[in-house]
Amino acid sequence: MTDPEENNTRKLLDPSELGTKEYWEKCYQRELKNNTEDPDDEGINWFEESHAEEVVLQLLATYDLTSGGVLDRAEARFLDLGTGNGHMLMALRENEDDYGERWRGEMWGVDYSPTSVRLARRIYEGRRKEDEGGDDDDDDDDDDDDEKEEGEEEDEEDEEEEENDEEKEESEYAKVKFVQWDLLTEQADEKWLKDGFDVVLDKGTFDAISLMPAASATTTEAGAVHHPCETYRERVVELIKPGNFLFVTSCNWTKEELISWLVTENSGLRYHDEAKYPTFKFGGKTGQSVVTVVFKRDDLWTGIVRSDTAAVDSTASGTE
Repeated sequence: MTDPEENNTRKLLDPSELGTKEYWEKCYQRELKNNTEDPDDEGINWFEESHAEEVVLQLLATYDLTSGGVLDRAEARFLDLGTGNGHMLMALRENEDDYGERWRGEMWGVDYSPTSVRLARRIYEGRRKEDEGGDDDDDDDDDDDDEKEEGEEEDEEDEEEEENDEEKEESEYAKVKFVQWDLLTEQADEKWLKDGFDVVLDKGTFDAISLMPAASATTTEAGAVHHPCETYRERVVELIKPGNFLFVTSCNWTKEELISWLVTENSGLRYHDEAKYPTFKFGGKTGQSVVTVVFKRDDLWTGIVRSDTAAVDSTASGTE
C-alpha cells in the first residue's frame, strides 16, 4: 500500500466539553453508579449505531495468521487507548474466529479518568465470573458437610481431568487489565508497555483530544503552535511494536484528515488500511458517519524528531 500525499495544512475543530477530563469523569461516575445498581447496565458503547465495534473485530480477523496476516491469536498484545468502560476489550476477548479460536494475548486498557478504570475493572470482573460459571453457592456446600457419599471416593484421575478442563477453559480467554494513564502527560510504565503492543486500538480518543480547549496547546521553541493532536502523534507511536498497527476510529475526521494529522515525514507512522462502512450521499458528495483507519509503525523508526512544524489552520472547524 502506498502512502497518500501529506497535507501541509491541518484544520482544527472547535473546542468542546467532550475534550475535557471533567466531562468524562462525570460521565463515568454516572455509568459506575448505574452499573452498581444494575450490573447489566454496562454504559455506553460508543459508535454502536455505526456497528464500529463489529467492523473493527472483522477487520482484525483478517490480520490473524489463519487469514494470512501477521497476528497470532495466542500471543498478540492489545492496548485499548482511552478504554472508557472497557467494552471494546470485552468484545475482543470474547471474539472467536471460524475455528473457535480467541485472541488470548495480553490486553491492557488505559484511560486518564480514574473512574473509567474503576468502571472497566468492575465490568470485567462481572464478565469473568460469568465465564467461570458464576459465584459458588456456599450454602449448598454446607448442607453436605456431614454426609459421606460415594462421590468422595472418586478416582484421582477424574479429578485431574476436571482440573485440566477448567485450566483449558480459562486459557481460552485473554487476561485483561486496566490502569489509569494519560498519554499526553505521562510516560508509559515499562511493566505494561514491555516491547510495545501488536495492536493499539483507539475508538474516539483522538476525537476527544482534537476537541480539547485551546489552553491545552503548547508552543515550540520556534514559536509554532503544538496542538494536543501533535502530541498524540508523537507519543502513540512509542506504544506500537515496530511493524505493527494503530487502529483509529473517528466520527470527527475523514480518512484523509486522520492521515494528514498522523502521517508525517518524522512520525514513524504510515497509512496501511481502512475498514469499510456503509456510505451515504449528501449534497452531491459521498461520505460515511464513521471511519476506521489503520496505521503501521515503520520497522526502522528509532525515535521521534519533535520538529514537525506543519501549519495548523485554526480558522477551520467542523467536519466534511
